[in-house]
Amino acid sequence: MDFSIAPDLKKLLATIREFVDVELIPLEAKLGEGFSALGPALEAKRRLVKDAGLWTPHLPKEHGGMGLSLAEFGHVSEELGRSPLGHYAFNCQAPDIGNTEILLDYGTEAQKKRWLEPLIAGEHRSCFSMTEPEFAGSNPVLMGTMAEHDEAAGQWVINGHKWFTTSADGAAFAVVMAVTDPDGNPHARASQIIVPTDTPGFRLMRNIPMMGHAGSGWASHGEIAYEDCRVPFDSLLGPRGAGFLIAQQRLGPGRIHHCMRWIGICERAFDMMCQHAATRELAPGKPLGSRQTVQAWIAESRAEIHAARLIVLHAAWRIDHEGVYAAREEISLIKFHVASVLQRVLDRAIQVHGALGLTDDTPLAFWYGHERGARIYDGPDEVHKTVVARRILKKYGISVQ
Repeated sequence: MDFSIAPDLKKLLATIREFVDVELIPLEAKLGEGFSALGPALEAKRRLVKDAGLWTPHLPKEHGGMGLSLAEFGHVSEELGRSPLGHYAFNCQAPDIGNTEILLDYGTEAQKKRWLEPLIAGEHRSCFSMTEPEFAGSNPVLMGTMAEHDEAAGQWVINGHKWFTTSADGAAFAVVMAVTDPDGNPHARASQIIVPTDTPGFRLMRNIPMMGHAGSGWASHGEIAYEDCRVPFDSLLGPRGAGFLIAQQRLGPGRIHHCMRWIGICERAFDMMCQHAATRELAPGKPLGSRQTVQAWIAESRAEIHAARLIVLHAAWRIDHEGVYAAREEISLIKFHVASVLQRVLDRAIQVHGALGLTDDTPLAFWYGHERGARIYDGPDEVHKTVVARRILKKYGISVQ
């Protein structure tokens, strides 16, 4: 594979970096006030992104995007990841980015008209409702939310309890994973159903506090009750029983997006760490960077970030050339490896900053609190490590259950 970056992509990345530096990073001072406090200013930045032709860079050109490959968008995602506001400003934020992809692939023409087009235009937001408090999130085929088909009314009747439905606060619709065939194959029991959030029976119970902060708007994680929630039968997204399959297809590219965003965070934290080490003096003429421990942290971080980037770009390259299924081992590898690198780099950067690193005067504390979940969501590290080890051992004639 070729790791070189084409001239046009280099130019694009430089443009995006400048936009993030000039337009978005100055807004970060208000992060502590909650996402809603940033609303008007951030919407103005989103208009600037549209005017610059940088909107929804992940989408094909025929749908208003830039037609980038997954590997190319990975580089873009890294640049946007340097600010907590980057992906939202460019309308390629989770969970909307995943929902646009599955609506493109599986949505009917009516579903695309009603839900996808406004999502692409940034006129509304969405959420993805899968995880449940009563069941282990590490087993995605185990869930209790049921969707029964009321044939007389031509409706799905949904009952269940979800949580960590990211961005449910203010979303126009949810894509809900629900069991539609309880007696079927474990991987074909669930379906995905589109549920408008103003449907009677859809109840946002709360925004779940994360590390002491409940958040608001897009930057929140909702707990939702579905109580005799009725939607038309044509709200089914994709084939009946294909919910798990669609989720897996969604998560493959989604992990590239996440991992490159994490690398963007690492790069900015690394830059801050080096800058502080070079300018903060322990005594006249003796900067922090003169200490061997700090030097070791800098060297280790540089090596880990660089290695993480290469392993993710290789996974993206394989998805682009061979598909998600062929790259499933690489997808698991990057998920746990990059999440761990992220945590280590952030921890070192905070340590170098001392007490300043614990404050909201830098984005380090924000990232440390909000990104600890990287080792949990989309499959905990331990599950991915087990999956990889089983596949490797199978090549040596060992079948581990």
